Amino acid sequence: MTTWHWVRHAPTHAKTFVGWRDVGADLSDAEQIARLSEHLPDDAVVVSSDLRRCIDTADAIAGARTRLPHAAGLREFHFGSWDGVDFSQVSERHPALSRAYWETPGTATPPGGESWNEAAHRVHTAAAQIARQYTPKHVIAVAHFGAILTQMQRALGVSGAEVLGHKIDNFSVTTIEWAADGATVHRINHLP
Repeated sequence: MTTWHWVRHAPTHAKTFVGWRDVGADLSDAEQIARLSEHLPDDAVVVSSDLRRCIDTADAIAGARTRLPHAAGLREFHFGSWDGVDFSQVSERHPALSRAYWETPGTATPPGGESWNEAAHRVHTAAAQIARQYTPKHVIAVAHFGAILTQMQRALGVSGAEVLGHKIDNFSVTTIEWAADGATVHRINHLP
């Protein structure tokens, strides 16, 4: 049995799509970072996406925990040419595609990016590899909104559209326990 503590990285304050662009995060809230670190299990390993906002957040909360190598598979969705563009501009340029991407997530793909299904497969594969390679009891995975939602979707057995209804705040923890017979979601978007 492995319990995953999915932590969304510190805020970027970006007002545009931020997918694979490597933007930094605001780590100025030392009290929030301390509360988050104290809330998480001491015997966990820590892994993060290989993007700066997750690396820096993971380093800030890791403490004496074992830090695993960064995992590119835990990256945010690849928004392709939408990355760095304002949400309203994307919906003006690609109205049907933008609606399909968010309202019926699955195979709709931003130009030069990846679909929900492709991103979910990438994140599932990375998480499974980490679990096989390290067989830890607890994993703290510092990742992104989309990556966390894909894991919730898998654990809850719901559609992408259903899981998109959940809020995942910066510095929040979503806890999913995986056993041989399936998953149990203990917390979603918990802010310590």
